[in-house]
Amino acid sequence: MEARTTHADHRFSITMSSDDLAVVNCLRSLSKFSQKTGNNNIPWGGTKDKDWKRDGHKVTFHFSTREYREGFVSVVERLLPQPLWKEVARSDNNPAVPAK
Repeated sequence: MEARTTHADHRFSITMSSDDLAVVNCLRSLSKFSQKTGNNNIPWGGTKDKDWKRDGHKVTFHFSTREYREGFVSVVERLLPQPLWKEVARSDNNPAVPAK
């Protein structure tokens, strides 16, 4: 059985900006796809439409490994045209926070 990951395990983050909500929905799906093991719902936590609006059209995704984050960036670059999104920040020490 595969080990489950916790929010604290998902510390490799990347913040993306897009003014297109359809693109944000694609980013959510690609983050779930890119988290190959563990809990693949954690990467896109905190990226609801209301979060995106509140945060100035930015969303932050959290992965359990640097490799999963890099895989996410690779698939985003391959599938989504660059003018529709932009990387804003990334961190290797930004754990995901559980929903309240």
